[in-house]
Amino acid sequence: PEYMVPSAFVVLPELPLTVNGKLDRKALPAPDATAAGRAPRDAREEILCGAFAEVLGLAEVGPEDHFFDLGGHSLLATRLVGRIRTLLGSRLTVRDLFEAPTPAGLAHRAAAEGEPRPALARRERPAGLPLSHAQRRMWFLQNLDDSGATYNVPLVVRVAGELDLAALRAAVRSVTERHESLRTVFTERDGAVFQQILDAPGAAGTVHVVASGEHRLAADVEEAVRYGFDLSAEAPLRVTVLEIAPQDHAVVLLFHHIAGDEWSMLPFIEDLTTAYTAHAAGAAPAWTPLPVQYADYTLWQQELLGAADDPGSLHARQVRYWREALAGLPEELPLPVDHPRLPVAGHRGDTVHAQVPPAVYRGLREAARATGSTTFMVLQAAVATLLHRLGAGTDIALGAPVAGRSDAALDGLVGFFVNTLVLRNDLSGDPTFTELLTRTRDTDLAAFAHQDLPFDRLVGAVNPPRVPGRHPLFQVMLGYQHNDGQAGRLLGLESRILPFELGAAKFELDFNFEETPSAEEIDIAFEYAADLYDRSTAEALVERLLAVLEQVAADPRRRIGTLDVLTVRERGSVLGEWAATSRELPRASVADLLAERAASVPDETALVFGAVSWTYAELDARVNRLARLFVARGAGPERVVALGLPRSLEMVAALFAVLRSGAAYLPLELDYPVDRLAFMVADTAPVCLVTDSTAEARMPDAPGVARLLLDSPEVAAELAALPPTPLGLTVDQDAPAYVIFTSGSTGRPKGVVTPYRGLTNMQLNHR
Repeated sequence: PEYMVPSAFVVLPELPLTVNGKLDRKALPAPDATAAGRAPRDAREEILCGAFAEVLGLAEVGPEDHFFDLGGHSLLATRLVGRIRTLLGSRLTVRDLFEAPTPAGLAHRAAAEGEPRPALARRERPAGLPLSHAQRRMWFLQNLDDSGATYNVPLVVRVAGELDLAALRAAVRSVTERHESLRTVFTERDGAVFQQILDAPGAAGTVHVVASGEHRLAADVEEAVRYGFDLSAEAPLRVTVLEIAPQDHAVVLLFHHIAGDEWSMLPFIEDLTTAYTAHAAGAAPAWTPLPVQYADYTLWQQELLGAADDPGSLHARQVRYWREALAGLPEELPLPVDHPRLPVAGHRGDTVHAQVPPAVYRGLREAARATGSTTFMVLQAAVATLLHRLGAGTDIALGAPVAGRSDAALDGLVGFFVNTLVLRNDLSGDPTFTELLTRTRDTDLAAFAHQDLPFDRLVGAVNPPRVPGRHPLFQVMLGYQHNDGQAGRLLGLESRILPFELGAAKFELDFNFEETPSAEEIDIAFEYAADLYDRSTAEALVERLLAVLEQVAADPRRRIGTLDVLTVRERGSVLGEWAATSRELPRASVADLLAERAASVPDETALVFGAVSWTYAELDARVNRLARLFVARGAGPERVVALGLPRSLEMVAALFAVLRSGAAYLPLELDYPVDRLAFMVADTAPVCLVTDSTAEARMPDAPGVARLLLDSPEVAAELAALPPTPLGLTVDQDAPAYVIFTSGSTGRPKGVVTPYRGLTNMQLNHR
């Protein structure tokens, strides 16, 4: 009876006993009703798990957890159903919850609200078995791949303990017998490609044992994962056992993508472990027969989609959705590439690894729960935010793989079901991250509801401009996996996953996230096209993404325009090296610097005007005489001398002379209107106005301001009688050096005073 089935299980190595040999009940761990079970199958299940946890006040709820077993009651049921209607836009009722009280059950009912679909069951095979849409696209891409390894799907596991090679060979054969996709080759006839299902290959053709060692393990793993399959002649599965020591092996499990995807690893590992354990014990694996095979799925997919020219078919309906959803999509994201795009897409790639800290992970999960979204949606919004902040605009398309296992009969099957969706992100209006996440959830749920249309058909329907070497519709991919730790139990032995580098890139940028809830962490494997990006750029992108994730986890209400995307090194440069502009300046005016120059190189040319030139000694002597003349006319600190001279040697000498006198100069532009010049003179009240006979007519009337004509005979004689030696004045560096007026375009012009210190700083900067 259901009431006698435990809601949770705790596995112990042995039962704890008291000193008397009886069961020590106090030492038994408390069962966790939410610890058991599988991961959510899709976004709908994950959102429902979050809604269950929110309403029940639990940290986590699994897809198969029972609402009422977890403490739910009728009042909470009403609240939960209302929350689900808001999040999914469904018509589920409280009756649905009572009849299907798990997230998985409600997800199935929510999916069934749409139109009925043909049943997925075993089908009669035609003489020429066609490829699925995913296989057809993969066959095309494989034929363009020079390396032959770009579309490999590897898993490398290091196994400790006694490895029974005979049992492993038998287990591999049993698994290939169980899954037809692992013994399928592809043949071309009359321009068409067909699936050909073979008998299970012998162990020698699938399991390869290689003597290795600690010193060469990385190289052997790299060689194994980069193996190039001949899809027309050999099974798309290869198992390589690297013998490191008698009790130490590395097992490389390698699919070609045409036969299996990342989601296929879970059923493959489960079946391989079951078969190995049975064969090691001398028995055959006792597993439940699979309800369907991949070939059945292929034929069912064609029936499901219907004819492209039938307006009522699922194919036609989803084409209409995608054309509308992607209308006006930018042709290309302006990404921060280091090298120009090649005319033919290269597949040379590299990977940067990183990890999201547990505290940040918990903040991201909380942000997802608060908005009724998923961890994947949070990561998607963060990547879109990063690209936006790096100049990619506000309309950002990201590619995302979906499992494509829309029927429960496919859950335990190895095969290539994955499809690619285009997720469009609207970042306009500088939203808060929470607002962006709400937009992301709505967009994604609509896209997931139209995920049956194969990507090649989607591209054909939207028909974007084709550019050689550029992926259509999107250039950045976003992958997400849920790690349940199955690889750590491979073959029932103690094992751990080993890192590897495939050295290939399918997309320009590919963010791969792997969530491990038990360890409260997210691993990041960021693949990038090495033909477009330097590794330093890729590392900086990952560092920037981690910074964005940390900030939104701490406060998802921040506007995305306020998020800091600088790396630690860049922030140090901005706040340290670049900001360290202070330096010691000489306590000297520009006129003092001229005197130093004249003393060091008196005979070098200082000024040239037409056919006339002055040396530094000649210029300095002229400046000293003029300075004495200006002092005699009242020039000095905190006073202004107006200069209305044409462009000439005398103009330069007069400017330096004002500075040597300790006064401030007011430049009067000869082309200015007289009224403006009059205002400037009246506003500054200079002690004198210095000009010459060529410019005097353009000078304003200035009552009370003495006018000094430098080329008049009287002034020339006075200057000749003055000594060319310095005055010996010390100038205050904070005293005014010159006055310059604003344009006055928004009102009256305003005089701006610059001190001697600023003028010296500017001159040294220019020098």
